[in-house]
Amino acid sequence: MILLDEKGFSLISPLKRTWAPIGQTPRMRTSLNHHDRLNLIGALIISPQGRHIRLRVQSTTDNQTGEHVLKFLRGLLADISGPIVLLWDSAPIHTRHKVKDFIAAQSRLHVFDFPKYAPELNPGEFLWAQLSEHLACRAPQSIGELKVLVHMALQRSRVSRWRLEACLRGAELPWGRRASGYLFRTQ
Repeated sequence: MILLDEKGFSLISPLKRTWAPIGQTPRMRTSLNHHDRLNLIGALIISPQGRHIRLRVQSTTDNQTGEHVLKFLRGLLADISGPIVLLWDSAPIHTRHKVKDFIAAQSRLHVFDFPKYAPELNPGEFLWAQLSEHLACRAPQSIGELKVLVHMALQRSRVSRWRLEACLRGAELPWGRRASGYLFRTQ
């Protein structure tokens, strides 16, 4: 099973609470070029028996298009043997004609959409929350710095089964625990 989502990060970092001496408001300098973004397509990949979970991410500084989605899907199909169940939201780049035609031509690829306006069901959203937490109050000054910070945060999540499983536990999906793995239960 593959749980896919997209997210963009800009040079304006998210803020969170911090400590400062009384009367000295903390200040952060951010880049004036706030239009630069790092866009990610990420997937949590769960093995058929639910024993293994891993993360695959593709990044670009371009705006995400159907071509980026196709490149990501081609990589998944090349790396994973057997049938693939893909869950994602109904973002406009998923519904492009080229993407739909590609999916229709792939007998191994079975695609299902999360309900509209229900990000709480998508485990990918919890991955992005982990990255945003890591980026909070960092204030990168260039797209290069942003890339380094994002990739450090991705690596932190990638090597931690606990962090990846937290994405699954956070989503309000009917997960079942079996043989030390997570399996999606259908009604």
